[in-house]
Amino acid sequence: METPVARTSRWRRLLPRTRGRWAAAAAALLVLAGAGTWTAVADDSAPAVHREDRMLRVDGVSLDTSYFTGGGTGRRPAVLIGHGFGGSKAETRAQAEQLAADGYAVLTWSARGFGKSGGTIGLNAPDREVKDVSRLIDWLAARPEVRLDADGDPRVGITGASYGGAVSLLAAGYDHRVDAIAPQITYWNLADALFPDGVFKKLWTGIFVNSGGGCGNFEKQLCDLYERVAVSGKPDTAARTLLTERSPSAVADRIKVPALIVQGQTDSLFPLGQADAMAKAIKANGAPVSVDWIAGGHDGGDMETGRVHERIGNWFDRYLKGEEGADTGPAFRVTRTGGIDSTDGAALTRGASSDTYPGLHSGGETVELRGRTQKVTSPPGGDPPAISAVPGIGGSLAQLSTLGVGGLSLDFPGQYARFDSAPLTTSRRITGSPTVRVTVKADHGDAVLFGKVYDVPPDGKKQVLPAQLAAPYRITPAEQGKPLELTLPAVDHALDKGHRLRLVLSATDLGYASPAESATYTVSLDGPLTVPTAPGLETASAALPWWTWGLPAAAVLIAAALLLTARRRTAPPAPDPALFDVPLRITGLSKKYARSANLPQALGFVRAEETRFAVRDLSFRVEKGQVLGLLGPNGAGKTTTLRMLMGLITPDDGEIRVFGRAIRPGAPVLSRVGCFVEGAGFLPHLSGRANLELYWKATGRPDADARIDEALEIAGLGDALARAVRTYSQGMRQRLAIAQAMLGMPDLLILDEPTNGLDPPQIREMRDVMIRYAAGGRTVIVSSHLLSEVEQSCTHLVVMDRGRLVQAGPVAEITGSGDMLLVTAADPLTEPLVEKIAALPGIGSAVRTDDGHGLLVRLDGATSPQLIAELVRLDVPLTGVGPHRRLEDAFLTLISGGSA
Repeated sequence: METPVARTSRWRRLLPRTRGRWAAAAAALLVLAGAGTWTAVADDSAPAVHREDRMLRVDGVSLDTSYFTGGGTGRRPAVLIGHGFGGSKAETRAQAEQLAADGYAVLTWSARGFGKSGGTIGLNAPDREVKDVSRLIDWLAARPEVRLDADGDPRVGITGASYGGAVSLLAAGYDHRVDAIAPQITYWNLADALFPDGVFKKLWTGIFVNSGGGCGNFEKQLCDLYERVAVSGKPDTAARTLLTERSPSAVADRIKVPALIVQGQTDSLFPLGQADAMAKAIKANGAPVSVDWIAGGHDGGDMETGRVHERIGNWFDRYLKGEEGADTGPAFRVTRTGGIDSTDGAALTRGASSDTYPGLHSGGETVELRGRTQKVTSPPGGDPPAISAVPGIGGSLAQLSTLGVGGLSLDFPGQYARFDSAPLTTSRRITGSPTVRVTVKADHGDAVLFGKVYDVPPDGKKQVLPAQLAAPYRITPAEQGKPLELTLPAVDHALDKGHRLRLVLSATDLGYASPAESATYTVSLDGPLTVPTAPGLETASAALPWWTWGLPAAAVLIAAALLLTARRRTAPPAPDPALFDVPLRITGLSKKYARSANLPQALGFVRAEETRFAVRDLSFRVEKGQVLGLLGPNGAGKTTTLRMLMGLITPDDGEIRVFGRAIRPGAPVLSRVGCFVEGAGFLPHLSGRANLELYWKATGRPDADARIDEALEIAGLGDALARAVRTYSQGMRQRLAIAQAMLGMPDLLILDEPTNGLDPPQIREMRDVMIRYAAGGRTVIVSSHLLSEVEQSCTHLVVMDRGRLVQAGPVAEITGSGDMLLVTAADPLTEPLVEKIAALPGIGSAVRTDDGHGLLVRLDGATSPQLIAELVRLDVPLTGVGPHRRLEDAFLTLISGGSA
């Protein structure tokens, strides 16, 4: 997880107001006197990049740092990269290596209380973490390869995500030597983020504290703040003041450097409003500002890492290197998912942009809402709570759609007011924060409500809550009984014609603290819903897939080559244009072998009944985006099928077509296929990256086509890439082999028993690798004996037995759906707790799994969101909730019924 905080102007007076030689000398003395240990590492993961690891002491605290430089001898700008909350410098290494290779001196570090660094967490306190950054800048100023603007003043930029993003903003406000920043998914005011409108964001705050190692790992006054607010359920003035003092907003008027602000659309921790506030403040100071809304965020989704890192590199090229022609991108960009690729029917992700940042309220249109004055009950203790975003298990909740649940949200009857629009007569898009005027009265005390706008389809089922966001409001007695304008969550969401907008004001929300005492609220409308549309945005058109022009050209070249060479005894079948977008189609495939090599067989006298079919009359088809599991007992013909697919052996009958082209040994279309069949060999003395680069060079294809970084990001090997392969565990070797198969990012990836020899954690990592790869619209075929893993990672199955097809289709279709859920928890589940869960209304049974961390729950009237709410109420440390299907039973049934 990544998170945040920072400010205080007291120590800035200690920084030199002039730039003199003494500052560089002081920096050198600091390094010489304060360095604890030093390690120089020749980084063989990227031969052009050198890494130096150093423990640097600052004010009695050891900071673990890494310094990256590329080739060349000239002076270059420097970049500092901060990490996310709960992480360390290790998570920034890939970006550091890339920037170093691009001509920067890059310094990464683990912040106080994280990684190998000492000290306690101060949440980016100005006299602690922010001061540490200034000392790191001092260190950079003394390096001979770093470009200087003046003595003691290096040319330096800072970037980082979440916690690291906040410190980049704070450093720009406290240290005049910072020249450009690129904060990502971070906060502007931590008090507003954790206590929005005076409502305690209890779930995220608890996760935040735990990811920091627990309350005892924080500075004492921060620990006291958390315990005080967590008990009362309401932030006090002292808490808001402390967090605000350590936030970038406290130095808003001092941040005057070019800022690229990257913020997540799926982020209930630091929503888009935080980026809006920082963009307006920095722009008002006269600095260049660009805003980029990515698809992901702290709640999950696509973080667009490759594109974002490229844009940050271009930003620094312009404002650190001074390259006037560097493409810094538009003033505003938002990633949109929508539209259909006419070639394969897949959903498209496109960018929409404009040359000005529109803010959150541009181009407002009004939508009339209907609904009478309504009574809303706030239950005692806020239980049961409504559900919008659920930090940490959002990905698992998405699986509940397979059980017929329309999205992740849940509102309990009697606890919310609802106002609907008429069906929309035209399609439109919300880009920003809708607003509405309402009047609220409480029978006593404050009224606490949570506002959200749903997209409701014509049939009224499966309403969608954009980005799963809700906005909290605390309405004091002085504000009650009079019209009040509420600002709803900022989103970018397309509304289809015929859909309705639904405003819901709920008295509870799972992520927040509600008043402990029950209350009744009266809610009425005082005007229409105002919807921002950002009319100046232009959505980019989808680029045509390269093969729409490349395949016909390739067909001409292949045909010419075949005419000029007489090396084939038979001509292959012509390409089938109707299958150009189909990754794989197998038709009537057969392969037979003779039985044991006795003398008559060795001489060629093999009776027909002694011929064994490894594969017999096999036919199936695989579509784009599928993760297909190839299942069957030993001897079912799985590996033989994969070897024929790769052109390693020739079938006796039938046909294999990949993207419309028949497979033959050496067929050009095999360049679009990556495979891991029967293990991979590596040179043990070389690093993982060096092995991959050597393998790619052996293919004779251009280096630029390898896309090694993309493959490695999906494989997730991290720092291991720099180590010799002989030091790898079996799981790491398997992941390196998968990365090798992914080089060039082939459209079809084939994996034969990729989890052989792996322990359960390694198997889970391998499963995540396959799912991430297919998430990009590519296709994965995996052969495995581990039914539980196939069940969790595959979308479709092909079941074989004794060479024949037994059944093919979606996993849910083969296994059958059910009412059984698998609940997983961070800690072992005790027997008394299991008994409490089993006794809940609407629960048929609850049985612990063998490892004690899981629970099989059979629903008997209760819905999945209701179960989740009850589990949270019982303080179950959830890590996942999803459907449990009995693939093993289905598989054994199919095999036992298979024919010879």
